[in-house]
Amino acid sequence: QVQLVESGGGLVQAGGSLRLSCTASGSTFSINTMAWYRQGPGKERELVARITSGSVTTYGDSVKGRFTISRDNAKNALYLQMNSLKPEDTAVYYCNAPLEGTRLVLFSWGQGTQVTVSS
Repeated sequence: QVQLVESGGGLVQAGGSLRLSCTASGSTFSINTMAWYRQGPGKERELVARITSGSVTTYGDSVKGRFTISRDNAKNALYLQMNSLKPEDTAVYYCNAPLEGTRLVLFSWGQGTQVTVSS
């Protein structure tokens, strides 16, 4: 069973930056498309950015141009560089592997990492 551990969150002022990390146990990491998700207060969990095994990336409209997703398959690690942060980016951030064509994910959710952006 793959275990996901997110880290790097914190409190930051609007306009600031954070870099999130996700480590995954298990040997299947490198073959999976991976993604970052977030769930803000009172909101549903949403997909923020995704990256294929070949490092092709896509982003949600709300973060395009500000966030960068990357991966290091040798380290079983996924990253999210977040720049120009806005208060509406406040959420718990999670990583997982999206099941293509569905809203489902392949692995159990980790504990997430809290990002709070103050105005």
